[in-house]
Amino acid sequence: MMMRVPSASLTSSYPLPSSANSSSSSSSHPIINLNLISKKNKRTTFSSSFTTTTTTSSGGLTWSNRIGHSLRCFSALTPGLKTTIDKVVTADKVVLFMKGTKDFPQCGFSNTVVSILRSLNVPFETHNILENELLRQALKEYSNWPTFPQLYIDGEFFGGCDITVESYKSGELQEVLEKAMCS
Repeated sequence: MMMRVPSASLTSSYPLPSSANSSSSSSSHPIINLNLISKKNKRTTFSSSFTTTTTTSSGGLTWSNRIGHSLRCFSALTPGLKTTIDKVVTADKVVLFMKGTKDFPQCGFSNTVVSILRSLNVPFETHNILENELLRQALKEYSNWPTFPQLYIDGEFFGGCDITVESYKSGELQEVLEKAMCS
């Protein structure tokens, strides 16, 4: 369990000076508003709007994974958050995690999936992933799918925009939705 530590905020840019990181990279992605979020087992975890980094007690940086321009060092999908997501995706027959809301989609892909579901006259719930960065990262792990929107039907991950469009064109989506609505 990670504990928040209310203190220490600093601003830095990557690469860090050689005194902080002896094996610095030549990349120059910005890291801004680096905030201390936990201290546990001689490890200090920091996060920022672009990256999450972990420093070891020796002061060197440890990068565990590079995804696009962001770095992740810990799993966002905690057991408690997994339980919450399980409840959300099973609370309704059709659930869409998207950028924006069904009344105001904030991305073309999300708008496409909303339009398809509306054209099929299917009741569905939406959740705006732009409101919560932790939820957005946890959902990527939960579904093992890196992009949004994410469509869940009858508690199961169905797919993103491309899969939804293809299955709509083939008639598969309509069959899956009919089966879900009857169960």
